[in-house]
Amino acid sequence: MTSPLSVPPLHDDEIHIWYGSWAGGAGEAHFAELLAAYAGPAAPRIARAEHGKPYFPAPFDTLGFSWSHSGDVAVLAVGRGPAGFQVGVDIETIRPRARALELSRRFFAASETAWLETLPSANLLSAFLALWTAKEAVLKAHGGGLSYGLHRAAFEIVGNCTHPKDFDGDIAPARAWQVHPLGLADGTVAAVAWRGGERSIRVFTSAL
Repeated sequence: MTSPLSVPPLHDDEIHIWYGSWAGGAGEAHFAELLAAYAGPAAPRIARAEHGKPYFPAPFDTLGFSWSHSGDVAVLAVGRGPAGFQVGVDIETIRPRARALELSRRFFAASETAWLETLPSANLLSAFLALWTAKEAVLKAHGGGLSYGLHRAAFEIVGNCTHPKDFDGDIAPARAWQVHPLGLADGTVAAVAWRGGERSIRVFTSAL
């Protein structure tokens, strides 16, 4: 895989976020070009893990990445680390979800649903999406996706921050993770997650 695109230097203490249009799927091809630019001229084709997570095989697996789209908006997260380093990202457009509490009762941890039930209706949707995107970001980084179980990555929200609280199984312990909301554009909620220490997050605009 080769790419004529240029990308800014990506340091080990950074996560790069690219935000742009999905354009009916053309965004995925553009993200692939960006990833090839990060990986260099010998970049391999993007492979897929058992549950669909995209990755570069060794020796290019020091570059972790993830993308997500909702409607016509899309986001790509990229980071460098030790072999097998992974990052996860999720974005959701804000639209009415009449079944938010029902979905929470079915898929979220009981403590999260109990907290959502205390909120005024005006705050419910944004809080639900903050939890959803944080969970998805972690499970995408892990590679298990939704099939791993949203309830197994339990969070608490304090102010505008979503904090890992109780993680179960392969993703445990919760304290090993960094999960950050992304304020990318009005009308969207997004989060990025990785296992390891704090990193700075740099946001760039992706133009097709």
